[in-house]
Amino acid sequence: MGATAMLVSAQSDAVSDKAKKLQASAIVIDTHDDTTQRLLDPHFDITVPHTDGNIDVPRMREGGLTAIFFSIWINGKILGPTAVKQALDQIDAVREMVRKYPNDFILATTADDIREAKKQHKIAALMGVEGGHMMDNDLAVLRTFAALGVRYMTLTHMENNEWADSSTATPEHNGLTPFGKDVVREMNRLGIMVDISHVSDKTFYDALEVSKAPVIASHSSCRALCNAARDMTDDMIRDLAKHGGVIQINYHVGFLSQQFRDFEAAHQEVEKEINEEVKKRCGTDEACSGVAGDQVVRDFMKAGKLPKVDWTAIVEHIDHAVKVGGIDHVGLGSDFDGAVMPLGMEDVTHLPQITDALLKKGYSESDIRKILGENTLRVLSEAQKVSRDLDK
Repeated sequence: MGATAMLVSAQSDAVSDKAKKLQASAIVIDTHDDTTQRLLDPHFDITVPHTDGNIDVPRMREGGLTAIFFSIWINGKILGPTAVKQALDQIDAVREMVRKYPNDFILATTADDIREAKKQHKIAALMGVEGGHMMDNDLAVLRTFAALGVRYMTLTHMENNEWADSSTATPEHNGLTPFGKDVVREMNRLGIMVDISHVSDKTFYDALEVSKAPVIASHSSCRALCNAARDMTDDMIRDLAKHGGVIQINYHVGFLSQQFRDFEAAHQEVEKEINEEVKKRCGTDEACSGVAGDQVVRDFMKAGKLPKVDWTAIVEHIDHAVKVGGIDHVGLGSDFDGAVMPLGMEDVTHLPQITDALLKKGYSESDIRKILGENTLRVLSEAQKVSRDLDK
């Protein structure tokens, strides 16, 4: 057995029987996963074990994952009909995956679907569109996304779009434009959860004011622990909670560790070296870049070229968010296959470690079930109730 395999085995053995049983019986939902990019590769089979990436069916089953939101993502600079077409291609890839592997997946669009998947020992596949630019400023496209099964949309990605400001771009609109507010209203009517990960702080507050349903942060962490614009301030977490929403903690090292961010900013030559290594391995292949980037950065951490970020940082962010927003308003949004995982969270098989760590912190089993999935189920149900009420 190699050193890495021995480490994985040791970590698995360290998880208590109580945590393993809780993980097996709970509904465990991951609200953000970028494996969709790999589904576009005709040679990628998600039902067999892989030695790269973070996600496949055998590993999801081992980690006790019940439901996964496959991210529909394209670069924010790709606009117009091309953006719509590429989004539809990814939606089709997820739906085809479910069609081809009915013994493993259920296409889920409701909380009841997720519960049914659990009963049938299958994985609930859901979809979230990561960036409002993919609807090409057309509410008809948004309605098409909803009809095809999309159940959340992140209002922006890394770039501003024509109706909302992003957290990582220079503000152009002071939050949401009037049309942006119409987008939120239509999402409410359609039962699509409003996702505020990636948006500017002003866009967040505009969305919170307009939305009649609770909003989510599908993959964001806590700015008090790591000062990244993509993370949420304590005030934002509290206000999200007051409106019934959920922050799903992101596992990316650059959103978990202030030490890691500070080192990156001070040593841009290391980032250049990482990018060159990823390009050497992947060329322009987006799916490969996400997977290889994760591996290269973790290799650099192990070699001491970057500060080491341990998986327990995820638990620290969960605990902080619970203390600030309350137990009913925190969930999990890994960013698997699209970000850099901390050491010890190499893939989805390591999820039970989070459950075990929360038990050791004194969290009750019922509270851990909320974090693992019940809070997200509640918001999905409430979004659907708002949709029904608006359509009466």
